[in-house]
Amino acid sequence: MQRTVLLISVAVSAVMAIQAQSVSLDSCRSWARANYPTVRQYELVQKSEQYSVSNAARAWIPQIRFSAQATWQTDAASFPEELTGMLAAMGSDIKGMRQDQYKIALDLQQNIWDGGKSTADKKIAQAQAQADRLSADIDLYALESRIDNLYFGILLLDGQTEQMENRIALLRENMRRCQVMADNSVLLQSDVDAVEVEVLTAGQKLEQMRYSREAYREMLSLLTGKDLRQAELTMPAEQEVSLNTESNRPELQLFAARSSILQAQERSVKSASMPQFALFAQGWYGYPGLNMFENMKNANWSLNAIVGVRMIWNIGAYYTQSNRLNQLRIGQQQVQVQRDVFAFNNTMQRTQENSEIIRLRRALQDDDRIIELRRSVREAAETKHRNGTIGTTELLQAITDESTAQSAQTLHQIELLKKTYELKHTINN
Repeated sequence: MQRTVLLISVAVSAVMAIQAQSVSLDSCRSWARANYPTVRQYELVQKSEQYSVSNAARAWIPQIRFSAQATWQTDAASFPEELTGMLAAMGSDIKGMRQDQYKIALDLQQNIWDGGKSTADKKIAQAQAQADRLSADIDLYALESRIDNLYFGILLLDGQTEQMENRIALLRENMRRCQVMADNSVLLQSDVDAVEVEVLTAGQKLEQMRYSREAYREMLSLLTGKDLRQAELTMPAEQEVSLNTESNRPELQLFAARSSILQAQERSVKSASMPQFALFAQGWYGYPGLNMFENMKNANWSLNAIVGVRMIWNIGAYYTQSNRLNQLRIGQQQVQVQRDVFAFNNTMQRTQENSEIIRLRRALQDDDRIIELRRSVREAAETKHRNGTIGTTELLQAITDESTAQSAQTLHQIELLKKTYELKHTINN
């Protein structure tokens, strides 16, 4: 029993240690990629590529075919009756070929040149596998954006929650002071009630923030496969990204892979109209054999074999080759149009995100001064309120203004970080 309790305590301690550890954005991205179901697609693509390339390579393995047949035909080769009679008089009985014939055969063929078909098939398989891998890359790349949104959302809610807690503490301190003044008949009870309403309202907002933060952490835990409900998320470093940096998005690589598929298919179409050469050998046991004169004398089965070189040229492939090549070239143009559209939209997005970064940096330059001034105004309002020169409404407004300024600064800081990472993600730098 003691041992069981000890093991449970160790397990709980380990879980608490994991939950309390500091977690970075890069760690969350890595965990999400490893946990996302799409990652299993890579192994399947690799196996499929191996099978396809192996099948293309096996075109050079000798092809063996076994067959057996028994036939009956309406007529068979024979000597004219005059010649048969002369041979019979000389003691040679030649009856002619029988109408029933039998063959058990083994055919062997070795390609010498297939017009480039096997090479084209191999290139198509490799290009298709690369396109499939890049499609998986795009899915995982989009996953990183989801992780970023959740991560920065949690950081923003953490900051806003802390500020709301500070605001509630400040309001409660002022409510306590107002209550003392009301007890001394300096203020009306309605003034105390007005402050209490603000405390309760702020408390509701705080609970809503905490609920949203828990929901965000639950989603982040689900995507990463780690329990991050109590983990401390570290603030990422600000990124410096230039608009002149060349984009390295997986979508651009996918367009290149699609173009490679079409190029390989062009080679396959051209190879279909090329002549193919192969060595062949055929051996069979049956009747008739190669010696027709001997088979005319008797119906004995015999072993036979032939070897040679064979050429196969499918002239019919030329009928559709031009149209098929034109279709593939149109496909290349469509891929280029899609690439240009993506590059255009990507440039527009980069420009917009960079403009947001500039705006947020300028806003942050004034935030410290605004907060300092709002704090000074709030402290002065508290003094005036104690002296009875302003009402409770003006005091609450000063407290709200200071809290709003602090929230704006937090929002600007997190949004700036988020935008820099979005820009980096847009460029894939």
